[in-house]
Amino acid sequence: MDARDLLRSVRMAGSATGLRTTRAAWRTRRLDARDLPRPGPERARVPGAAVDAQPLPGGGVVAFGRSRLLVRVSVGGAVFCGWDGAEPEPSYALAPAGSPHGGAGGGLPAPDVRALLEPDKDGWRVVSERMTVLVSRHGAVEFRTPGGLLLRRELPPRWWDASGHEGGASRWVQRSQTPADARVYGLGGRAAGPRLADGTYRLWNTDPGGAFAPGDDPLYITMPVQLVVADAGCHLLFHDNTWDGQVTLRDGEEGEGSGHDRPGGCELRMEGGPLRYWVIAGTPARVLSGWTALTGRPALPPRWALGHHHSRWGFGNEQEVRRIAAGYRERDLPLSVIHLDIDHYDGHRVFTVDREAYPDLPRLARELEDRGIRLVSIVDPAVKAEPGLAEYDSGLAAGAFVRDARGREVEGVVWPGPAVFPDFTDPKVRHWWGGLYAERLGQGFAGVWHDMNEPVSFAAFGDPTLPRSARHHLEGRGGDHREAHNVYGLAMARAAYEGLRELRPEQRPFLFSRSGWAGMQRYGGTWSGDVATGWQGLRASLALVLGLGLCGVPYSGPDVGGFTGSPSPELYLRWFQLGAYLPLFRTHSAHDAGRREPWEFGPRVLEHARAALAERTRLLPYFETLAHIARGTGAPYVRPLWWTSPADRALRECGDAFLLGDALLVAPVMEPGSAKRAVRLPRGLWYDTATGEAHRGPGQVLLDAPLDRIPVLARAGAVLPVAGPDGGIELEAWAPRAGRTGGGVVFTGDPEGWEPPRMTRFVSRWAGDRVVVEADGGGEPDYAVRVRGAGG
Repeated sequence: MDARDLLRSVRMAGSATGLRTTRAAWRTRRLDARDLPRPGPERARVPGAAVDAQPLPGGGVVAFGRSRLLVRVSVGGAVFCGWDGAEPEPSYALAPAGSPHGGAGGGLPAPDVRALLEPDKDGWRVVSERMTVLVSRHGAVEFRTPGGLLLRRELPPRWWDASGHEGGASRWVQRSQTPADARVYGLGGRAAGPRLADGTYRLWNTDPGGAFAPGDDPLYITMPVQLVVADAGCHLLFHDNTWDGQVTLRDGEEGEGSGHDRPGGCELRMEGGPLRYWVIAGTPARVLSGWTALTGRPALPPRWALGHHHSRWGFGNEQEVRRIAAGYRERDLPLSVIHLDIDHYDGHRVFTVDREAYPDLPRLARELEDRGIRLVSIVDPAVKAEPGLAEYDSGLAAGAFVRDARGREVEGVVWPGPAVFPDFTDPKVRHWWGGLYAERLGQGFAGVWHDMNEPVSFAAFGDPTLPRSARHHLEGRGGDHREAHNVYGLAMARAAYEGLRELRPEQRPFLFSRSGWAGMQRYGGTWSGDVATGWQGLRASLALVLGLGLCGVPYSGPDVGGFTGSPSPELYLRWFQLGAYLPLFRTHSAHDAGRREPWEFGPRVLEHARAALAERTRLLPYFETLAHIARGTGAPYVRPLWWTSPADRALRECGDAFLLGDALLVAPVMEPGSAKRAVRLPRGLWYDTATGEAHRGPGQVLLDAPLDRIPVLARAGAVLPVAGPDGGIELEAWAPRAGRTGGGVVFTGDPEGWEPPRMTRFVSRWAGDRVVVEADGGGEPDYAVRVRGAGG
């Protein structure tokens, strides 16, 4: 029992659920001891020497003495490598065939028939438009740029085959090398970052069991996705394996002389499953476009979801919800969404309502919508094991719940008490579960947020999830929780998304989820989970959003103010100011934490929070444009500073500022008592949006950061849509550098439905001593134009 287990068992011992969670932990331990395969003697294996090679469309197969390697280049440039006969499918990460989310309609991309496996001096090579793949005679695989620069070298893998393991469950390790200057990002939602330092990162979706800070790992969303940036170029590496594992990173070192560099290192260890991976290379924008073409374009949130959200675990009743909504309205504070947490359920039972606290929830939803406020409901996966409960009885009849090896429903403990868990890896169960959301829609909810779907089952000790021996359908293949755990939240999101589309086909679903896996952007976004209240939690919030965006999940945000505790007025305000520039802008807290309404922190904070909300409202057309760009290209709304300047090594280390689209640079205040901010600028000319002062990058500048605002800079030449005084769209154009042009794009369209959007490009240029903005191809813009910078 480790320190966290001990603390958890002591905390639960005196609680009402303490005995249940202790029994659940022992039950899990007994099931795993009884039903998991007992490993026998292990035999280490490496590929051995190459014995044959067979060209195929897009690449070919190299046969080694003790393994086979398939290399296939897809149309679009993504390279697949599969050992031991592993193919790209079946896969939970790839956009399903026929899905509307893929870059080309979903499904596996076709091979690039121009790329062929051919002999090379040290083995074989596959030459494609964007990458050259070299396979050595002993199983090392190199990925190089068309110009020959090394992006990555995968050393020959090693397996440990055990006689007691089920098929495909052999442990394996793969070590790799990257250039000495390379920096790694991604691996899902990590609290420390966004640049991932030396260390080991676990690949097992985990509820940390309390509020987390930058030192805590793993968290709710782990993905074997690495985005690597080096002087040679950028590439994304994705190991398509859902099992438990760990990634150990080591920075490289550059020597004084040529050839004396120590390369960066990565070691991936997996407890089972296939050894297969994808590599995509190019600019950051091209990499994310290729990645989301493969795994699915991000879902487009409805327009209202880009406004401010307010939530609390513990509103208690509909009178409190009305009071909160009235408080925002009376103080002239924009509010788009209110979220109801588990306390609005009847005894925490999912898909129910506490009729004493909420006697007429549909009426409340209609009242709020009349004022421009939507209701969003929490949904947990656990169903109370209670005969007579409709969801439990219908689930039993459908055979919907996860079972043990002897065919009995696996029972855990969650908020409602003894509970069972739907097996979302079964298409029939997904369809059954998706139909249950009709109850939520009937109550007037406009969207849902998924919680506790790592999945969590309370346990006084051990891993607070389902037994590893629990059986899952896995799309008909069959398997256990070791393989299904990490995709449980992803499959639940799919069930809800497809159910909502069927139940309400005229509207785009709004869904975000605490847990998920690669490809979860197809169905919605995520949020930070229970981030700790404190300055460390504030820093972790930005790291999570940036890291998830680089894994293809662009819509996310933290609990503004932190989930636990009572933030100081200064901390709350700085968090609120950061949140105003993030995709999901939501205040939220635990039932025993301090309130998160802006007026609870005094008149000064209220005044400055009102200014932040006003700026968010002004930028809503820009956020909507960024949402459409993310949908079309995979580019995140929130981007690291090196996004357009990956060769700038100093920017690779910056994790305390970000780009919002291409136009804005946001530098939140991350330290208490700070009234100034040092900001490192990418190349180009940047205007301070508060003062109009111009600053030239690359380099570092010191900017004022008074309590009423955080530094925001605009790129010279940017043209972005904002809300005008009358509520319509106008263009804000920042003067280009002398002799240069600039531009931007505006997306407008159906705020909640499926009609294709309208896209218009604009160009800005100097005409004599004034800046003019024209629609692409010439002609006057359809919008009013306001020019700023260089005298306006």
